[in-house]
Amino acid sequence: MVAVGKGSLDIAKFASVVRNRDSVVLDTAAVDVVNNSFRFLKDFAKDKIIYGINTGFGPMAQYRVENDKGRQLQLNLIRSHASGAGSPLSDEDVRATMLCRLNTLMLGYSGVHESAVRCLESFLNAGITPLIPEHGGVGASGDLVQLAHLALTMIGEGEVVQQGKIVPVASLQKQMALSFAEIHIREGLAIMNGTAAMTGIGLNNILKTRQLVGWSILLSTLINEVMESYDDHLSKELNEAKKHRGQHQVAETMRQMLNSSKCIKHREEELYRGTNGDMIFKEKVQEYYSLRCVPQIIGPVLDTLNQAEKILLEEVNSANDNPIIDVKSKNVFHGGNFHGDYVSFEMDKLKIATTKLSMLAERQLNYLLNNKLNEKLPPFINLGQLGFNFGLQGMQFTAVSTTAENQTLSNPMYVHSIPNNNDNQDIVSMGTNSALMARKVIDNSFQVLAIESLAVCQAIDYLGNVDKLSDTGKQFHALIRSRVNEMRYDVPGYPLIADVVEILNQNELISI
Repeated sequence: MVAVGKGSLDIAKFASVVRNRDSVVLDTAAVDVVNNSFRFLKDFAKDKIIYGINTGFGPMAQYRVENDKGRQLQLNLIRSHASGAGSPLSDEDVRATMLCRLNTLMLGYSGVHESAVRCLESFLNAGITPLIPEHGGVGASGDLVQLAHLALTMIGEGEVVQQGKIVPVASLQKQMALSFAEIHIREGLAIMNGTAAMTGIGLNNILKTRQLVGWSILLSTLINEVMESYDDHLSKELNEAKKHRGQHQVAETMRQMLNSSKCIKHREEELYRGTNGDMIFKEKVQEYYSLRCVPQIIGPVLDTLNQAEKILLEEVNSANDNPIIDVKSKNVFHGGNFHGDYVSFEMDKLKIATTKLSMLAERQLNYLLNNKLNEKLPPFINLGQLGFNFGLQGMQFTAVSTTAENQTLSNPMYVHSIPNNNDNQDIVSMGTNSALMARKVIDNSFQVLAIESLAVCQAIDYLGNVDKLSDTGKQFHALIRSRVNEMRYDVPGYPLIADVVEILNQNELISI
């Protein structure tokens, strides 16, 4: 069980609630802070003009709304903005969205009634998945449309996905002991006016990308090992001559993996003995860049990932409402904490970095499949009859096509602002779009690395050197071969790719 409101939400707690479906409990002291904020706002708002309490929203904030219509104003906002379209967000992304919004509301800057946080607590603990379409918010007044769909279910009017079926949330209230939110002062605006959807999706992206980086390091190391590369491009001396932390970490991880390898070559033993008198060297003096420059390629990806995690955790532990209810100074501040630029920018950078992982994997795959490059393996690592069988030729097309899609998707959303809302929102972040596009790039990259994994195992089987591999290399080969046999004859490849994608998503042999 994870306590919410007691200190900052970190990535481990986030993962335990979103991925492992652990329950949440609201910290008692934090609930008191929420209640104090609500009571202060209720008293403070009696004789003042405060946005979204006794005014319209957005460009209609110039119109006063009578006090006796305040509750209906909040309901109108929720219902009118539940206008999304497209496929529903995944269960994990919805749980992430709810957890992020709950964590922010528990900071006590929102002025919400306790029922709002109790509702989110009950939804998370009951495993409720509100139906939230992927398309909607532009990430300026937060994720207005996506969060309106969440708010709609919180007042008992929306739909949820239950066992693969879409059902009204009201039909589940009694059987699942759900608590719905009460609308008092600004609960509608407070639930909707934030960055919870883009941040929740973004944090899920970070978890998935960290797995992907681990697999990319492992596969890159294993290819160097299988192809009997020289080891000095991974040396501490060479890599620490450059000052980037990510490069150091990648090189160190690769060196640790290769400690138990009997395949890797040492330059001192091969080329530094002074006894080689050849004028033309049969074996390469240096490997291709996709093998030799791995720390320099994956290093910046890792640094980008770590920075994105830092920024998104800062966002989820921030108050991203408007206005901000500050009990300490006994004031209400109007501004733009709902703007999603921090998340949008990090998601754009993350998808560019992830695309580079897929590009590296595609080039390494090409090296393994092209016998003229590797000079050790048959064309397409074909273990059958050359010309009659095809090996991994068909899979390479898929890897290239998917990598090309990633390259196009990596164009940034951060700079694609479109003014809307009668030009009230004249510059926007497109944060949720950026996070969702990053997710597509991540999912695509798992497919490319799955194909590369099949090729690496096929190469190991052809060379018959599994006993000489590092301990991690042996584990990896055994893991893939537990589900997918070597491909000696032609069979449909799509089920094999799907199996390996599942393996990569569900396992982790290198933590980074």
